[in-house]
Amino acid sequence: MNARNAAVAELEELVGYTFRDRDLLERALTHASVGDGARSVRHNERLEFLGDRVLNLCAAERLMALDPDAREGEMSRLLASLVNYHACARAAKRCGLPDALRMSASATKVGARTSDAVLGDACEALIAALYIDGGLECARAFFLRFWDEEFARLDEPRSKDPKTQLQEWAQGQGLPLPRYAVVSRDGPDHAPCFTVSVEVEGFAPEHGEGRSRQDAEKAAAQMMLLKREGPEPVGDDH
Repeated sequence: MNARNAAVAELEELVGYTFRDRDLLERALTHASVGDGARSVRHNERLEFLGDRVLNLCAAERLMALDPDAREGEMSRLLASLVNYHACARAAKRCGLPDALRMSASATKVGARTSDAVLGDACEALIAALYIDGGLECARAFFLRFWDEEFARLDEPRSKDPKTQLQEWAQGQGLPLPRYAVVSRDGPDHAPCFTVSVEVEGFAPEHGEGRSRQDAEKAAAQMMLLKREGPEPVGDDH
């Protein structure tokens, strides 16, 4: 058994479900980079579309069950915290999905296997495959198991938006406001991936990626915040 086949077997063991339709599982685990978009290669982009809807249903019904009296606005906020590509990527890592993914060597080389956007999409595709092969109860069981930590996060105090935090930090240092710029936009129109850089005067730029420009800016700001306690200034030595 080669390394990837072993990873697929481990994925099924962690998920607790063995697929009857092996071709469906393989499709869910195949990144669009395989075959460079050739029509003969069935990748997981269409499954992502279905998986996103199944995921939203599972999350919404769980939120309603947890708090029958919750207002719609509050549930919408909580749903957004549960259903996003960062949460999906964390669930993907918990179930061993990264090593089971099938993708081109070039995509792996540029870091696609560890990209939150790629892992989030693959997780949605896997949810769709579970729904098709095993029904809603199977997809729901996966959601409840691998989103358990995400529900625990809902009880944590809400913090300010990363962009707001970075802006306040820069102002507190007497620096100009952070500057954001789109570095690249990849992927199909229905599932784009933005890469954005953020610069704070005197410090090396940081980068972030996301499904939208706003999400990418937040991710870049978060990366800069992680280094704000002691980032290395750039420029001339004093």
